[in-house]
This record gives sequence, structure tokens and C-alpha cells, in this order.
Amino acid sequence: MSTSASSAEAPAFDPWRPSFVADPYPAYAALRERGRAHWFEPTRQWLIPRHADVSALLRDRRLGRTYLHRFSHEEFGRTAPPPEHEPFHTLNDHGMLDLEPPDHTRLRRLVSKAFTPRTVEALVPTIQRLAEELVDSLVASGGGDLIATVAEPLPVAVIAEMLGIPQADRSALRPWSADICGMYELNPSEETARRAVRASLDFSAYLRGLIDARRKAPGDDLISALIAAHDEGDRLTEQEMISTCVLLLNAGHEATVNTTGNGWWALFRHPEQLALLRADPDALLPTAVDELLRFDTPLQLFERWVLEDIEVGGTVIPRGSEVALLFGSANRDPDRFDRPDTLDLARADNPHVSFGAGIHYCLGAPLARLELIASFGALLRKAPGLRLVREPEQRANFVIRGLRELMVEL
Repeated sequence: MSTSASSAEAPAFDPWRPSFVADPYPAYAALRERGRAHWFEPTRQWLIPRHADVSALLRDRRLGRTYLHRFSHEEFGRTAPPPEHEPFHTLNDHGMLDLEPPDHTRLRRLVSKAFTPRTVEALVPTIQRLAEELVDSLVASGGGDLIATVAEPLPVAVIAEMLGIPQADRSALRPWSADICGMYELNPSEETARRAVRASLDFSAYLRGLIDARRKAPGDDLISALIAAHDEGDRLTEQEMISTCVLLLNAGHEATVNTTGNGWWALFRHPEQLALLRADPDALLPTAVDELLRFDTPLQLFERWVLEDIEVGGTVIPRGSEVALLFGSANRDPDRFDRPDTLDLARADNPHVSFGAGIHYCLGAPLARLELIASFGALLRKAPGLRLVREPEQRANFVIRGLRELMVEL
């Protein structure tokens, strides 16, 4: 075992310390300097901080998001989740993000029909209209919380529209999602688990009713399309339908919401870059969005199970281990990015891993980019004098990184 890997933990890496959550990037730099694989005892995971390793392990089929397609909990040396958490795990484990082939392949093939370039391109007018309406409301109010008024409503409305969720029911979606996503943090508390279980039960019950209604009266939406695919023999269970819808909502808005908040916070701290963007938004926005995704990554960590022994930098990581791929660190790796700690909205060479890689690469990445370009563009055009009211407060979460609020004025 290498020297760096044998250390009990990287001392500066403390995902429960507020100062670390506020700015984890110096700790990441220390991890990268110390080696390629670090054992972190509090979560019993191997931390992988370098871009080349993160990118490779995302594509390595010797790892998986689950192990249950090959091993029982006992065979893998793991303990089954507590029975009282079962509603969350039933919901989570039947979504394609936590499945491996052949189930993952089958589900992704079905859902990808809703995310073809033509389908996504057809959403552009709707996304543009929604973004402009939300920004108009912010401008009419003279400012407010950019997260609550623009960042959150836009992607929730888009994905709800795709799923065919009625307007009157949409207010419950974000709270359900937030409670479920709490379980993706490191060592979640029992209270977090209770909230996630309750949200899983409520969200599942709601979707079960909606699926039943769509069976009786199909619409032009993804839920109706999934039902039709099932009827045509594509073997999609009702639980898979429910889990897919929840995954699409959670994944379909968390990245967009947090990139919007983190991104504007970064721009306010880099006024020279904001000035460049305001001067020519149409030319700069496509690269700017990817740079903001890289600079302050909305998903800081992605976990995978080791299904067969692997070696990282001379360290053997045995079967049964869990690796924590540090996206936030990989995206600031000087071995891959020129001046990685510099915000450069014109950065052309930008292979960030914020959307993952391999078979679990984010299916909605093109949609997320469209939403971000639309909302940033609308704000730049309609609120050219937008400025920060006060320094925002970071959410306590580490894995899903975002702001509680971002108060702005015109």
C-alpha cells in the first residue's frame, strides 16, 4: 500500500466542517499533491482526487453503481440497509443511475427517446419563454432571491412539463426532491433518512396515481410514452417507471439550480469576467456555462462500488470497497486544466466531469445546458445591472453543492 493511501485520512478533508463546505478546493489540492488514492475512515471510502483517475474509473466496468446484480450483501461483505429505510432504497435502486446492465441498458434506451437532439431542440421556445417570464418577475420586483425566483422554478417546470405533471401539483416536487437527495450526502443522519423515506412514500404514491390516470387517458408526455413502451413489451415495471420519473426530476433540476446559484456567485466575485459576459453574451454563453459547471461543481462526489480488485497509483483497492470520485477536485486538477483555479469563461479546452462519464453520463446534459444558457441569457439581457445584496450562505450539504439563497437587486 502506498504511503498516501495508508494515512488514516487526508487531514484537511472534512465534509462536515462548514469552512470546508464553503471552500473545499484548497483541501482538494492537498489531496492531489499527497497521492492518487486516500482511505477516509469516517465514511470507509477511498477518495480519488485526480482528473485522470476519476475519468478512467467512471468508465471502468470493474466498478458499478450497485453490486446487487452480481453479489448479495453478505457475499460483498456489506450489511443490508435497515428495514425502515426500505421505501427510499426501493425507489432509488430501481432508477437507471443505480442500475447496471442489462437493466440499465434497457431503461436508458427507453428514456433516451425523450432526450434525442430533436426532442431537446423542440423544447427551446418553451425554455426561453419560461426563463424570460421568471426574469421579468424578478425585474418587476426590483430583485429578490435569485435561487427561489429563477434558478429553482425553471428546471422544475421544464421536467414537470416533460413528465406531464399538472401545474397544480408541481409545488410539492422540489420539497420531495430535496428530502430524497439528503440521502446522497455522506453518513446521513437518522432524521435525514426519515424525511427521505416519507418523501419517497409520498412521491411514489403520487406518481402511482398519475401513471394510473395516464393509462386511462394517455397524453403527449414521457409518462404516457413509458406506459406505451411497457405495453409494447419493453418490460418496464411500474416501480421502474416511478423510479425513473423521480430520478429525472431530481437529476433534471439539481444540477441546473445549483449551477445557476454557484455560477452567479462566482460571476459576482469575478467582475471582470462578468463584464466580458455582459459585453457579448451570445458569443460567450456556451463556453461560460461549461466553465461555471467546472469552476464550482454542483455534484462534488460520485460513489462507485469496486466489483473486482483495481489498482490506483500503486494502491490495490479490493473488491467490496467503495470509491468516492471527487468531481470538484478533478475539475481543478492542474495536470488537466490550465490555471484551474482561474475562472475563464472563454475556456475552450474544458473536459470537466460535472456530468459524469461512461454509461452513467448524464442523459439530460444537453437539456441542462439549454436551461442554463436561457436563464443566464435572460438575466444578462433584462437585468444588466444585477448586483449582489449580501454574501450568500452555503447550504450545509457537501455532495450536492449549492446556496441557500442568493439575494440580488437591480
